[in-house]
Amino acid sequence: MKKKMYSLASSSYTTPLRCIKLSPLLIRRNLRRKNLQLRRRNSQIRAMRALIQRVSSSSVTVDGRIVSEIGPGLLVLIGIHESDTDSDADYICRKVLNMRLFDNETTGKGWDQNVMQRNYEVLLVSQFTLYGFLKGNKPDFHVAMPPEKAKPFYASLVEKFQKAYKHDAVKDGVFGAMMKVNLVNDGPVTMQLESPQSSKNETKASTES
Repeated sequence: MKKKMYSLASSSYTTPLRCIKLSPLLIRRNLRRKNLQLRRRNSQIRAMRALIQRVSSSSVTVDGRIVSEIGPGLLVLIGIHESDTDSDADYICRKVLNMRLFDNETTGKGWDQNVMQRNYEVLLVSQFTLYGFLKGNKPDFHVAMPPEKAKPFYASLVEKFQKAYKHDAVKDGVFGAMMKVNLVNDGPVTMQLESPQSSKNETKASTES
């Protein structure tokens, strides 16, 4: 008995395009999923942030009046997370003051000296927008420390810098004010810094013990 051989003829099919309309329920589910992803991403970020710029000069103006200005040194924008503690502030202060962002004029070696070794100045500016996240096209700042708590915390950070270096060499802006920050970035050199998660764990362990 002969076996019948079959061959598949190639054929093409066209399906008319249809406009798919999402149901309100599906739209709500998608929005909830996006919001959950955003919350998860934000919850993973628990650190004090600093944006450090090496400058030839910098100043802060409020209501048309210069309230602080420095010559050569560092302009440091500070973002405070709602969970930040003194250990985060200590870390940022220590790291910023010891970052070797300047050349050694004696030896000619680059990236060799910190701001204190050069006897330069530091200008600190509170910058809650460093903790901004986009929801669609709108920024959200809910993980930044609330102003009523952040103001004394930021003031204590400024004091740490002044005690660790020297009082007259550390300036700051006006917390909560609309500031115009002018700078001449030298390089340009810009560094990002975050306090480590370990600082949170160490603080939690010490409070629980």
